[in-house]
Amino acid sequence: MSSQFELAQNPTDPISAVNFAPQSSSRLLVSSWDRHVYLYDTLAEPGGKLVQKFEHPAPVLDVCFGRDDNEAFSAGMDWEVRRIDLESGTKTVLSTHSAGVRSVFCSIPHNLLVSASWDSTLHLHDLSQPGQFSTVALPAKAFSLTASPTKLVVAMANRSVNIYELDKLAQAAQAGGDADVQPWQQRESSMKYMTRAVSCMPNDAGYASSSIEGRVAVEWFDPSEESQSRKYAFKCHRQTVEGQDIVYPVNALAFHPVHGTFASGGGDGVVALWDAVHKRRIRQYQRFPASVQTIDFSADGKYVAMGVSPGFEDGSDDVPDGAIKVYIRELSDTEAKGKASKK
Repeated sequence: MSSQFELAQNPTDPISAVNFAPQSSSRLLVSSWDRHVYLYDTLAEPGGKLVQKFEHPAPVLDVCFGRDDNEAFSAGMDWEVRRIDLESGTKTVLSTHSAGVRSVFCSIPHNLLVSASWDSTLHLHDLSQPGQFSTVALPAKAFSLTASPTKLVVAMANRSVNIYELDKLAQAAQAGGDADVQPWQQRESSMKYMTRAVSCMPNDAGYASSSIEGRVAVEWFDPSEESQSRKYAFKCHRQTVEGQDIVYPVNALAFHPVHGTFASGGGDGVVALWDAVHKRRIRQYQRFPASVQTIDFSADGKYVAMGVSPGFEDGSDDVPDGAIKVYIRELSDTEAKGKASKK
């Protein structure tokens, strides 16, 4: 059976990220424009339990778990990348960019933390050497960051996409200073408009990206002509209102860690599940009361968290009461299975 509930204690300003712990499927981090990171135990009691919240000097744009369920990393509008000890509450600044930091990602096998900023750089942090980091120059502002077991994908402002090998980034992090790390591949987005989100396939084969103009593209890493001919893009998160086609940004993408299908979340308040290989929509969920900003699956694939808050697509700056919520859905065994997985 599948079931869904909303967390009882939600942030007071729009949600920027949700992230499940690497080991526990009930430990969840949420970052918000209200300058806090929230730690929940989603199953401790009905509506989940707010375990702790951690104040920051400015809006928090991203958060992720670290090497275990008691370590987190945050990034935001104060330009700083922080480590948070979730048990003691101690916050440590690891590096400072020269503009807002949009994304953070931790690779446990590589002992590596990567932050991506609007200052057009990556900071590479070797977690065995706190306070030391290396800088990688990017051709444009970083908008979204994702990783597979061996690759890091950075989507940027000029529709360019850089793909790096995590092994080489980990080596550069140990050296410190300005790192001359060349991308494994450089690509241009197959979509005409600005990239909003990227997410890697868990099988290390490729990634999906989404745009502000209601489209998702699916691509494979393999540079061979045969593999590149498989890439495609499709329209989604659109509505027809009084005969007019309304197009929404696709804000969130997340691959299911077991089945390899993926979820998309849009400014239309809809979450849909897709089979990337067979190019079909598996299901679409009931519309949420505001824009879907962020999505994450638990490591065992049994739960999905969805951060919902106004994206101001309608031009209004007002935040209606009850519009900012985190929803947790428990997935049935077959709910996120693709076509080929069915027996």
